[in-house]
Amino acid sequence: MAFVVPAEIGHAPYARPVMEYMAANFDFVQIVAFREKLFPRLSEDCWLLYAEGFGGQTDCFAFTPLERFSSLDAPPVFAVRAPLAEWRSWNCRLRPFLLPPEARALYRHAAEQDNVIRLGDAAKVSIGYVTGANDFFHLRPSDAQQRDIPEDLLIPAVRNGRTLEGRAITRSTVESWRKRDEPNFLLRLAADHELPDSVRRYLDSPQGRQARSTYKCRNRDPWYVVPDVTVPEAFLSYMSGRQPSLVANQAGCVATNSVHVVRPRSGWSVSDLQRGWALPLTQLSVELEGHPLGGGMLKLEPGEATRVLVATEPFASRADGGVVSDAIDTMKRWRHDA
Repeated sequence: MAFVVPAEIGHAPYARPVMEYMAANFDFVQIVAFREKLFPRLSEDCWLLYAEGFGGQTDCFAFTPLERFSSLDAPPVFAVRAPLAEWRSWNCRLRPFLLPPEARALYRHAAEQDNVIRLGDAAKVSIGYVTGANDFFHLRPSDAQQRDIPEDLLIPAVRNGRTLEGRAITRSTVESWRKRDEPNFLLRLAADHELPDSVRRYLDSPQGRQARSTYKCRNRDPWYVVPDVTVPEAFLSYMSGRQPSLVANQAGCVATNSVHVVRPRSGWSVSDLQRGWALPLTQLSVELEGHPLGGGMLKLEPGEATRVLVATEPFASRADGGVVSDAIDTMKRWRHDA
């Protein structure tokens, strides 16, 4: 049998049972991957799934990465052998097999070194808060002033990854938001505090009545108290183009669930993590542990972020550095990063 399948079959958790079933029920299973889009007008990348010998089983997948599709009378003969045991060790992903064996071996060897850790071993990574009505709960300074909202009820907030520039968000960064009148200030209210009259008027305004009808707001009590608002030590971009940003929080900001919040564990600091974050091994790791979103974007879920390798020192070998550099270029080309 043969199917056109989403390229997510190479990395998505929901592809695992499909691939496990195929291996347990067919003598031969082949995935043919195309770097150039099979359907240029779709944002979705598509690959081909081919299987034969129903009733049998196999202990490996045949994986054929091709630059572009061309019509063939039979599946391509060339294939990378992807044993099930190795596929499972890659978190049931085929995307690592886009790399040559020496690059995969080097990455696995690096993961076992004393000077390399997983981000999750050095820090807690989680999503930010969910308001249920972002435009209502985030105010511009001019709006807050016009509505007479007390300044001590507003806290600067990172609303998306575009805000994460440079190595740190500082007080001058927040001041620039004020000067540009950005809607980057969260209305942070507590259930046990008396609300000022100006805030009550805002909550009862047409915008407030609309906000309280949203799913998240109507399912919490009181509806206007946004839960899980914390001030982390750093932020990590959720979706990115070239490379996810790890940015220190020097201004006491909070963040929405459009970015990740990072809290270093005992013995680690943000500067420690940032030094490793800039090294090529980590740049390759985010490509392997994250996944393409389309349009050249890379998405890094919290669980994926915790698996990212962070080295405390660069490769000593120039040859190893070259292998990693080539591997980074390969992974970026396959997610269409220009």
